[in-house]
Amino acid sequence: MIRRAAPEDTEVCVGILSRWIEETPWMPMVHSRASMISFWRGRLTEAEGWIVNEDGFALRDGNFISALYVAKQARNTGVGTRLLETAAGGRGTKLWTFQANTAARAFYQRRGVSEVFRTDGDNEEGLPDVLLERLG
Repeated sequence: MIRRAAPEDTEVCVGILSRWIEETPWMPMVHSRASMISFWRGRLTEAEGWIVNEDGFALRDGNFISALYVAKQARNTGVGTRLLETAAGGRGTKLWTFQANTAARAFYQRRGVSEVFRTDGDNEEGLPDVLLERLG
């Protein structure tokens, strides 16, 4: 069910991410769809990526999971867990999430990912975030 993501998957990944942003009242839309497509096509070329149909995707850059998004219809079905396990690959990993994303923070905590650092919003969205870490 999980397969390697490729640049051809850009539209699907941007669709999943865009819908998440639209469904999340506190999350600003800081990029146009065209700029998101251009950016994510490059990301899917550079990083290790995985995708589950139109249900979710994850990217890993070195020891960082730089993206993990699950579509609304696929939440609480195991897709997120499978993406996290695949992206982590049995190794230690770090990732960022927004402090306001309590559902994601709870999801990661249940899977042994711990909070290690917080910021006041040193990101392009200007939102407080949290660095999480899972030891391998």
